Amino acid sequence: MTKASSPKKRMIAVVTTSRADYSHLYWPLHDLEAHPDVDLKIIVMGSHLSPEFGTTVKEIEADGFEIHGRVECLLSSDTDVGMAKTIGVAVLSLADLLGQMRPDLLLLIADRYEMLAPISVALALRIPVAHIEGGEISEGAIDDAVRNAITKMSHIHFTSTNTARARVIAMGEEEWRVHRAGAPSIDHLSRNKLYTRELLEEKLGDLSRAPIVVAYHPVTLLSDTLAEAEALFAGLKQIEGPLIFFYPNADAGSRELIERTNEFLAARNDGRIFTNLPALEYWSLLCYSELMIGNSSSGIMEIASFALPTVNVGMRQQGRERADNTIDAAPNEAAILAAAKQARSAEFRDSLQGMENPYGDGTASQKIVEVLTTVPLGEELLIKKAR
Repeated sequence: MTKASSPKKRMIAVVTTSRADYSHLYWPLHDLEAHPDVDLKIIVMGSHLSPEFGTTVKEIEADGFEIHGRVECLLSSDTDVGMAKTIGVAVLSLADLLGQMRPDLLLLIADRYEMLAPISVALALRIPVAHIEGGEISEGAIDDAVRNAITKMSHIHFTSTNTARARVIAMGEEEWRVHRAGAPSIDHLSRNKLYTRELLEEKLGDLSRAPIVVAYHPVTLLSDTLAEAEALFAGLKQIEGPLIFFYPNADAGSRELIERTNEFLAARNDGRIFTNLPALEYWSLLCYSELMIGNSSSGIMEIASFALPTVNVGMRQQGRERADNTIDAAPNEAAILAAAKQARSAEFRDSLQGMENPYGDGTASQKIVEVLTTVPLGEELLIKKAR
């Protein structure tokens, strides 16, 4: 009698380009790797491989994941031309890598400009794509157009909110393809034990006074991507309290912004800047912080889970769905100071008690993996029908 052969595992490739998307992808990667019917392939590219941005591929390896492809593509540039060339270099390398790998599914997340490379290659190679965090809005960054382009080129969608799901369907995607999963970054809260302040202080230093976290990125739709930054620094100069900055994304203007931040901190004795923090340290820091100021999506998507006030500066996140903890401030000193004063008030902080985060409840990864491991493959998935 011939022994029956075991069923072929479903090969799912996942692309991660930066510290930010890896934090969101950690639990989907964890659950895919543990699934008995999945052959997980991890592809790293972009700033993960850049010493300038912390060589964060080491964090992925330290977490025990095997890297199956390394795509060197990030130009050491601070211009929009450098961003465009990075996409081109990535396309050339990914064409060879994915052409040889030929996964059953390719999983992408969010809206970084370099994600235009894997989605374009997958389209040409007829590789079906699943996309996390489509249907959101950030009108002040090229991310908005990138996100929508990836949505229309993808075959399965995992949205963070019900509003985002409705928006993806309104773009013409068939309803069975669009799943409201929540933001997988929030799974860290339900599946990790965060550090105590004492343990966190061993890693980050004194936190006896709750710091203000500053997460600010270039505004990539403006010809001068740092046009709003001077107002931010002018406002921060007038705000008392320890400040913790994080490196911006690898966008046009990021290196100039890092230099400007270091100059600002040199004039203070209560500020620090980190290139990167592992996800658990970052989440734990938020537990002991007073508020966030900046224009990062993290201030809107994840920080709501802590009921932590966030001052969202300028146009970068304009249009993004938000909870009650977000206070929008125009990019001028007076508006930023007024918003910070409101965010620090006992009345505002008390008003946030019991608030809900529209971006999910910490179960996104399980929902994502369930769909990825059961969705029919082949032409039924690949050929999209007009609605």
